[in-house]
Amino acid sequence: MFHLVMVAPEIPHNAGAAGRLALATGSVLHLVKPLGFSLEDKYVRRTGLDYWQDVDVRVWESFDELKAVAGEEARFWYLSTKATRSPWSTAFEPGDYLVFGCETKGLPEDIVRAAGDSGLRIPMKPDSTRSLNLSTAIAITLYEAVRQQAPMW
Repeated sequence: MFHLVMVAPEIPHNAGAAGRLALATGSVLHLVKPLGFSLEDKYVRRTGLDYWQDVDVRVWESFDELKAVAGEEARFWYLSTKATRSPWSTAFEPGDYLVFGCETKGLPEDIVRAAGDSGLRIPMKPDSTRSLNLSTAIAITLYEAVRQQAPMW
């Protein structure tokens, strides 16, 4: 239904949670290198990802490579604490790409600058926290996009 993109994810449990979200919604999980963890079977099993073999996961050498394969018609939404538009004011469409940065730095500045009106920010109470956990942000955004497609199941 949607494409979840994690650019340079660092924590395997966040990627695992995103994989479970992708599986639950029929979405594709895209991991853009560098990864802060290994996807070798023994490491995946060790982190308790017994469902990982069922996730449609694709690994990319770079974000530019993913965008080139997705094509010019693909719609990308970039989640950043520096954006102003919320996911609730966005009309998502099946096939959209929801792009998230790494846990410690977010998306690279050049991607955020280029996002323009495609930049999205999850609203938070002022001065409450600098950001949400990555897998939480993915879940919030993905399920808003899914909600807009209702009735789904």
